[in-house]
Amino acid sequence: MSESDYFEFGVAHDRRYTLEHLWLQLIDEKEGTVKVGMSEFIRADYGDVVRVILPHPQDTSDFVLDDEGAPKDTDDSDPDSDSNGAGHEIGIGELLVTIRTIDDRLLINAPFPCKVLELNGEVEDNADLANDDAYADGWFLIVKPHEFDEDQFLNAAEYIEYLNEIEY
Repeated sequence: MSESDYFEFGVAHDRRYTLEHLWLQLIDEKEGTVKVGMSEFIRADYGDVVRVILPHPQDTSDFVLDDEGAPKDTDDSDPDSDSNGAGHEIGIGELLVTIRTIDDRLLINAPFPCKVLELNGEVEDNADLANDDAYADGWFLIVKPHEFDEDQFLNAAEYIEYLNEIEY
């Protein structure tokens, strides 16, 4: 392996990590809200991220015509949900985020059931945020987990140990 085959990456010490290389940061202990993003390891292992696809609620509205024959939207979707994904419920094991890299496509499932509070549309529009600033502006979403125990996820030292075990 040549020196150019190596890519340095960091691990933020104020986060928890999943085995799928997501970081979790409890941002409001009282409300129980968690910010979610990707570890820099994804870029190091899979190559530059070229696209991030976040969970958006399915359109449950019906297309009908009004009395004059013009299109009319009959929206039966969740009134607490908005078009940016806030209010969308995601169950454990359901698709949370899709990350496309130069060489691969990663489908990452939710590590816990949660309600989406906010999506970072900026990272969907500009995947370089995930490449250049994964632990800050490159975050993916803010959720309110229905069941969240920080201790079931890896702290920074445990995550580094895990990375050392999976390295080939």
